[in-house]
Amino acid sequence: MAGLANFSPFEINTSHLAYALLGAYIALFMMVSLFIKERLYIGEAVTSTIFGIIIGPYVGAVIDPRKFGGENGNNAEEETINELILEVTRVVLALGVFAIGVELPRRYVKRHWKSLFFLLCPIMAFGWVISAAFIYALIPGLDYIGSLTIAATLTPTDPILAAAVIGGKFAEQHIPAHIKHIIACESGCNDGAAFPFLYIGIYLLLSPMDTPYAVEEWFLITWLYEVALGIFLGALIGYGARKLMKFCESRNLIDRQSFVAQYVSLTLLCIGIALILGSDDLLASFSCGTAFAWDGFFNKATEESNFSSIVDLLFNSVCFIFIGALVPFDQFNDPTLGGITNWRLVIIALCILIVKRIPPMLALYKWMPDIKTFREALFAGYFGPIGVGAVFISALATIQLPHPEGQPANQAELVAVTIQPIVFFLVLCSTFVHGLSIPFFSLSRRVGTTLNAQAGSLESFSKEDSRETSKDDQGGTRNVQSWIEGSNLITERPINNNSNEDDIDVQVHEVDIGKRGNTSDIIDNMENEFKDVGGSVGKEYEALKRAEYEVKLKQDIEKATQSKKKVVLHVHHKPGTRDWINSKFLGRRNSESTVEASRSNSSSSNDKGKQTSD
Repeated sequence: MAGLANFSPFEINTSHLAYALLGAYIALFMMVSLFIKERLYIGEAVTSTIFGIIIGPYVGAVIDPRKFGGENGNNAEEETINELILEVTRVVLALGVFAIGVELPRRYVKRHWKSLFFLLCPIMAFGWVISAAFIYALIPGLDYIGSLTIAATLTPTDPILAAAVIGGKFAEQHIPAHIKHIIACESGCNDGAAFPFLYIGIYLLLSPMDTPYAVEEWFLITWLYEVALGIFLGALIGYGARKLMKFCESRNLIDRQSFVAQYVSLTLLCIGIALILGSDDLLASFSCGTAFAWDGFFNKATEESNFSSIVDLLFNSVCFIFIGALVPFDQFNDPTLGGITNWRLVIIALCILIVKRIPPMLALYKWMPDIKTFREALFAGYFGPIGVGAVFISALATIQLPHPEGQPANQAELVAVTIQPIVFFLVLCSTFVHGLSIPFFSLSRRVGTTLNAQAGSLESFSKEDSRETSKDDQGGTRNVQSWIEGSNLITERPINNNSNEDDIDVQVHEVDIGKRGNTSDIIDNMENEFKDVGGSVGKEYEALKRAEYEVKLKQDIEKATQSKKKVVLHVHHKPGTRDWINSKFLGRRNSESTVEASRSNSSSSNDKGKQTSD
């Protein structure tokens, strides 16, 4: 027994705690991910950031990433911390932009270059200059060159946060595909495209007395070598990998599992080669993904695989937990850092989030083919999240700039110590503002719909931004019961006493069926809702397969349109579900609701503002 006296099996340290907490969080998040992402419309970025803050040094004090690599529980060297931040965010960003390049429609960049040009040149440049102006005006210690350097980190649209927000169920239902594609493409490009904005500031800070030399270095090294070589290198790797994969597939040399593994392998290949050559690794990864899926072959081969989504979810969750734990709350009110205070940061955040993109987008959208309306321009202008990319670029800038031993002696040293507090504050604000925009928008619509329902009407806004109101209730006894949230199917009134049990009761909005013939989207929405609430699709359709169901539903809608009769679908909500509660709240005496919407005559399809009729 004496040998067990010194037995101590526990090894509790930061790394082991990090493994356990990360695993526990991701496992629990996956358990309720459907509810959080599809019901509350909150992505993993928001919840992961909150969890990171909770376990970080300022709340739970369980994990402090700044002590990784330190000795005896002390903080690591500043350079070590920034190297860690740089490499963690680099891998996450490269995977994200590669996935964006792969998942864009075939030849997208070639066919939509004009809109992309406006987003990456005038709009991005305006955001850079105006952000620098706000920082310069509110942080008294910084000059305009230093402010431009910090603003370069805040300029690009973050691909990770953008994908987390526009990739959910609500976005699929309410954001047009062309808007999602152009925002995704822009976010894939502009993290790498931000390098020239960053390096002109760095070169001018490091060579304040030799501006011509700084500009020459910026043009020759940053533009011609890093940016141009990065694009060419990535495109070459992607093109070669696509040709090689098609050859191997034609010879039956590659299996389906190896197809999807190319997401990670090609991303790492691009990162490695680009860094060895000293070029822009993020632009290389995006151009590699774009060239790799240029003809749609890879997308077709992997269309049934969810591998990229799984990888993105895991890496994004870990990255935002890491960022949440890194947030330097104590530096948000430290006047010794160039005059940084809480109120100054709040004003900077408000000004940048509002003014950085919206004014130039509204001014230029008429020249951008992918931005078709004022409301689309307003959304695209508002939606410019600041996230992982800003943290990556700020770490890169801090490594490039000299770090002071004591108080900063010049602008380069002052930027080195002030850039991360400003960037982390803006990232925190943007994560919550943009990450929670859709939940708040959904809640406001739900509250407005409830109020309208109690007043005797229910309005539904289509993807075409048209207002379509049904006039089914000619007798004036409309009694709205419930609705299928996030879709264009609405519940207008209870089943009347004259309805037949065999009625198939659906009405689908004219904008979806009459204009586009897009029956499959409606069926997807219906099937998902029925699966979630445990309802039935009616006796006649309950046992049919998907293909038969689609054909029959389309035929029924066409017959109803020709005969000017409505098609009816009875939905029986499972007791205790949200829709069942909604139906109770809105006055139903039982758990049955009726979904009604009708395809109106062709004349109403030309008049978006008019009401539809049976």
